[in-house]
Order: sequence, then C-alpha cells, then structure tokens
Amino acid sequence: MAKFELKLPKMGESVAEATITNWLKKVGDPIDADEAILEIATDKVDSEVPSEVAGVITEILFQVNDVVKVGQTIAIIETEGVAITPAPVAEAKTESTSTPAVEEVIKTVEVAQAAVAPADFKSSDKFYSPLVKNISTAEGISVAELESISGSGKNGRVTKEDILNYIKNRGTQPNVVQPTTDNRQPTTDIKQPTTQAVPVSVNGGDEIVEMDRMRKLISGYMVASVQTSAHVQSFIEVDVTNIVNWRDRVKVAFEKREGEKLTFTPIFMEAVAKALKDFPGMNISVDGEFIIKRKNINLGMAAALPNGNLIVPVIKNADQLNLVGMAKAVNDLGNRAKAGKLKPDDTQEGTYTVTNVGTFGSVFGTPIINQPQVGILALGAIRKVPAVIETPEGDFIGIRQKMFLSHSYDHRVVDGALGGSFVKRVADYLEAFDFNREF
Repeated sequence: MAKFELKLPKMGESVAEATITNWLKKVGDPIDADEAILEIATDKVDSEVPSEVAGVITEILFQVNDVVKVGQTIAIIETEGVAITPAPVAEAKTESTSTPAVEEVIKTVEVAQAAVAPADFKSSDKFYSPLVKNISTAEGISVAELESISGSGKNGRVTKEDILNYIKNRGTQPNVVQPTTDNRQPTTDIKQPTTQAVPVSVNGGDEIVEMDRMRKLISGYMVASVQTSAHVQSFIEVDVTNIVNWRDRVKVAFEKREGEKLTFTPIFMEAVAKALKDFPGMNISVDGEFIIKRKNINLGMAAALPNGNLIVPVIKNADQLNLVGMAKAVNDLGNRAKAGKLKPDDTQEGTYTVTNVGTFGSVFGTPIINQPQVGILALGAIRKVPAVIETPEGDFIGIRQKMFLSHSYDHRVVDGALGGSFVKRVADYLEAFDFNREF
C-alpha cells in the first residue's frame, strides 16, 4: 500500500486560496479516480475537487470553512502499488520581502497564535489570508474592525502590509490605511463616511432568513461597484427582425448539424465582440489612478442560477470565435452554471460583461458594472412593435421585431461619446445582420 497526498489544485492565475464548504467523502470511504471528494468555494464560484487516484481516504487535514492555499495537502489517500508523486502545483505568489521590523512582528504573531483564541471569521463574507487572520488574532483585532480596513490587494483584499500599517497607526488614525509602496496606488486613501442602518421592525408573521454565502458576496460586489464607479447609462432601440427571421429559419438545421441549440445570445455576443475591437477604449480596467488596456476580449455572460443567485462565467477570446464556436461556448458555460459545475477559472479575467434582462420580460435595465471593468450591456426583451419603414417609394407602418440595448459605463474613464458610440456600433452590427448568411 502507498499513500497519495491530495493537494488543492491550481484554479486560475488569480485564485490563490479557497474555502472548503463540504466534504463529499469521509475517512475510510473508498474513492475512484476522478471522483469528487470535496466541494470548495472561491470568491467567485463554487466547485468540486476530484481525486487523482483510486484508493481509500485515510486522513482529512482540513475541516469545513477552513481556508486552504493552492498547493496545500488537504487529504491522504491510501492506494495500492508504489507511491505516487502528485504533479507540482504552482504556488501562490508570495508577498514582497518585509523589513526586519515587520519580520519581527510576524514572528511574534506566530508564537502568539497558539495561545490566543482565534476570532470567528465565519461571520464575515470576505476572504482573508491565514497570515492576516493570525496577525489580527494576535493583536486583538475583531472581525468587524478587520472589515473596516481598506485593502490594497487584488479585488480589495487586505494584505500583510495593510494590516501592519493599520496596527502601526491604530492609536492615532483608526480606520485609515497608509498607502503601500505599489506605485499604481493612489497617493491618498480617504475613508468614506459610514451610515447607520435603519432599524427594521419584525412582527410575529415575518420570516427571517439569513443570506447564503453567494448572496452575501453578490451584495458586497454590487455596493462596492456603485461606490467605486460613476455609473452612466445610454439606451438605443434596435431592429432585429432579420436576426429573428434568420434564427427561425436555421435553428432546426443548426441543432441537427452541431448538436447545439441556437439562441439569440451568441448572435448578440458576436456583435459585442466586434464592437469591442472597434472601440478598445471599452475593453479596459481601472486600477487606482491607472488605466489597463486589455489585450484579450473576454466576455462575461451573466447567468441566473436555479436558486435565484447570479454568476458571470467568461467566454475567453470571444472575438476569435465564429458563430458556431460562440454558440457552443455560451451553451457550455450556461449549462455548467445551472448544474453547479463551473470551475473557478471559468469566472476569471472578464474584460466586458453582457446581461440578458429580456429573459425575464424586462424591456431594458440599468445594470451595475462588474468591477474592475468599465462597462456592461443589458439586452432587453424582443417585442413585435409597429414601426415606420422607409423605402424608396415612401414611408409606411409595419410590424417589426425590436429590442432595447442598455449600456452602463464608468464615467470616470468613459465619456458619453465613447459610451454612446460603442452601443450604437453594437446596434449597427445587429441591424446589418445578413439574412442569407450561412452558419
């Protein structure tokens, strides 16, 4: 018999850790190769971790709600035959080298953490690295106090430098974090004034239900986006009669040949990808006072989950896909999202997002930007409406298939000329759709 160390696999370039949400197997259970052994959650998506080998679980090293870094061993599996060495896993990027004084603080924390009762981080919907948790525990920083610290790390996470600077200035300037040495960060960090929540009265007939983990994350993302970006909207009505008639004509043949259903979404995504190539100023991100021009066009596709929550899987290099490839990508991500089979990497690196509010009958909407992107397009419901049709022989009234496009963009870096021109270009591509095109 041999022992195999099951490690937390790499889940995308920007994912360094995950939270264990459920063990599907227990000690003593047999496991087949590629069989799911536990469920994990990152700050974007829930996923399963399969076993790389067949055998029997002899040891589980982490419990539910523990945060595990990429590359850490999470379970021991006993296998038959010679010992198996797992493939090396890329370790998460470590933080910059600390000064001697900082290293001394960290050593003190490591000694103290064994004697100090850990704080209950389960009450927070934010992710903190084990080092940040240990430092806050050793320094007596509550979870509520830790949540008030403005993080300078990726997606606003609190880094080691953030919490050490906070501790240094705790007595004189509480709730203010000094700027880090990263020259991409703003020179000032202004703490926004906090507002006290209005008390909610509850009577005997009301039911109190706690938000689930994903709902808490979505709530935090939405509030943070509104507080970060200056949202502006542009709306345009589009005649999609040719698209509707073309799809009705080819959808049966498309499904027979490709084994995929043809919805309107890949057609719209194709137009958005083309428009982003024409207006690369919409395919950017904002990092403090700097603009990052994205090389790849990765389209986020907002998808509603069966439980009512929302997730945004990403179509990578969408501008390089033809309509068949786009349809396959849309269907694959949509189906896996509904089945809870998305991988963490499926929701990473988006550069622009599209959401279909028309699915629920909405004519148009004002979507919130998916940070750190600068724009999001809402697709309204397609409706039959009377419209003026211009011809060489004169104008007349006819029935046309129309819809609204709603474009929300970040006015910090996108002005009305760019935001309006972009959505107009999407509309132009849709209205110029060739009814006689092949798929």
